[in-house]
Amino acid sequence: MWSSSSPNHYPIFLNLRDRPVVVIGAGRVALRKAKGLVDAGALVTVVAPRWEPDFETLPLHLIRRRFRTSDLTAAVLVFAATDDRSTNHKISVLARKRGIWANIADAPDECDFIVPARIRRGNVQIAISTGGKSPRLAAEMRKKLEGAL
Repeated sequence: MWSSSSPNHYPIFLNLRDRPVVVIGAGRVALRKAKGLVDAGALVTVVAPRWEPDFETLPLHLIRRRFRTSDLTAAVLVFAATDDRSTNHKISVLARKRGIWANIADAPDECDFIVPARIRRGNVQIAISTGGKSPRLAAEMRKKLEGAL
């Protein structure tokens, strides 16, 4: 029997249309995640004291302040992508207590799910994952596959 100290992730494509998703933080990593969520039709709320200007071009709700526990109230998913390790960890703990799946950008071991590198051509999507161990390798593989398509 195969075993590993890291979790085996089950690949899945979620229907997030009209579902509330919260992104805490608003830097480049959060922007990339927010764009993917908006593309998936999620109702995205971004909470951060400041944000990249590109956030203002997206159809989402921006809240200019630091994270509060109440930000998780209606969320079905949460993405913690701040530059503060203690805040990201707090979000992970609070989300788990509430049964909300969380993606913690700076701590793969605290994630309930990971976001793979993706290629989309019409109705076809290809997801590439290294289980959170090497996002750079997954991105490189995505670029190679895009070139082949």
